[in-house]
Amino acid sequence: MKGSLLVAGASSDAGKSMLTAGICRWLHRRGVDVVPFKAQNMSNNSAVTHDGAEIGRAQQLQAHACGARASADMNPVLLKPGGDRHTHVVLHGKPLGEVSALDYRELKTTLRQAVLDSYDRLRAAHDVVICEGAGSPAEINLRETDVANMWLADQRDLATLVVGDIDRGGVFAALFGTLALLDERDQSLVAAFVVNKFRGDERLVAPGLRMLHDLTGRQVLGALPWLPGLVIDGEDSLSLVRTLSGGPPVGEEPLHVAAVRLPRTSNATDLDALGCEPGVVVQWTTSPAEVAAADLAVLPGSRATVSDLEWLRATGLADAVTERARRGRPVLGVCGGYQMLAETITDDVESRTGTVPGLALLPTRVRFDAAKTLGRPTGHAGGITVDTAYAIHHGVAEPTGACEEFLGGWRRGSVWGTPWHGCLDTDAFRRAFLREVADAAGRRFTPAPGTDVAALRDRQLDLLADAVADHLDTGALDRLITAGPPAGLPTVRTLLTREATA
Repeated sequence: MKGSLLVAGASSDAGKSMLTAGICRWLHRRGVDVVPFKAQNMSNNSAVTHDGAEIGRAQQLQAHACGARASADMNPVLLKPGGDRHTHVVLHGKPLGEVSALDYRELKTTLRQAVLDSYDRLRAAHDVVICEGAGSPAEINLRETDVANMWLADQRDLATLVVGDIDRGGVFAALFGTLALLDERDQSLVAAFVVNKFRGDERLVAPGLRMLHDLTGRQVLGALPWLPGLVIDGEDSLSLVRTLSGGPPVGEEPLHVAAVRLPRTSNATDLDALGCEPGVVVQWTTSPAEVAAADLAVLPGSRATVSDLEWLRATGLADAVTERARRGRPVLGVCGGYQMLAETITDDVESRTGTVPGLALLPTRVRFDAAKTLGRPTGHAGGITVDTAYAIHHGVAEPTGACEEFLGGWRRGSVWGTPWHGCLDTDAFRRAFLREVADAAGRRFTPAPGTDVAALRDRQLDLLADAVADHLDTGALDRLITAGPPAGLPTVRTLLTREATA
């Protein structure tokens, strides 16, 4: 089997990333040499490959679904928003610089060549490449500079599958409208639809699927069911509205975690491992009262540390975090959140604000280096080896007073800070950390002895693959991958003209 396919979405968070992962896993389980590809990703949830390249977190998960080692070619262009008008561009895994929306248009030629080079290398080295689009292919105001959706499909003649989220309502209008807004060449590449997140008896949605086929002349491969409990590696910021909980506690009491939802939160997936633990409830929040009341408060990573710190102060959240630390209540800062815990932050790189005061909860000072630190560090905490971490940061902290080393960072009392993402994925460390948190919070909480985050991730990938196998027309899916877009697909204008003259 050889070929390729583009999975596009009728909207952001329609399920492109999860469907791509599910198709990848389904193919991998059949022995197909398959890898993922996302030409351009806009996300502050990133990961670091084993050779030190920064890519979107979802592509790392999809590579894992394929049984492959993630590489920069799987996500050649990564955009990390740092504000409303400027974005940090990562090209082939390395920082390119900050650009405005208008500057970005000038990069089009460079980025498009990088995208095609990466895609072609993957196609030459593997039998199947499953591509994921970005946002919606019907963002017609951006078609001229598109690199991830219909431009890619046009350049490499890819059959395009469009997925829509029925849970939001209006899915049939979204799928039909996506097709209708495209020009004739792009419409000729859209070969099939998938409905995602359907709840209930599939017989209820079947008439709509048939009508969509009749209206568009495109195959409707099926309706994927709502899959509760998919908590691993959510890519879109919309997923931060969720509460994560691994179920009832093993011990006498649950443990409540308040994760501060910063305006520019990055690598929110750091908290997923906590949400897998029975008895641990992770709530993303902007409420000072919830932060004050929680057993553990977490300041996550940030794409704009100084700006988010200002917001933290303006909202009263800084006071809530500071007060709980003074009372010996646990606080954890990760990467940008760790930097906020310092006495001072000197940033002439991201915000270019010079030196500003931090929360002074750790006796450290932070200085931003122009060079970005990217790596897969290994460390020890309490005699436990932590080997799941990755580092993506400009800020470097040094101690100004007495504190303990903690996974590349520092700890004082009930305040922990680390520049490393992914530490909590190490099961033994996570359990030991939660015991300390429970003791400091005065909770009678017992960590579950058998929670295995890596195994849970694999089970969820298999659940996605099972959904593909059980609910989609997999024969048609195979044909789209191997044969490309079917010839003679009608345009919406042609279909409407036929309807009007019938």
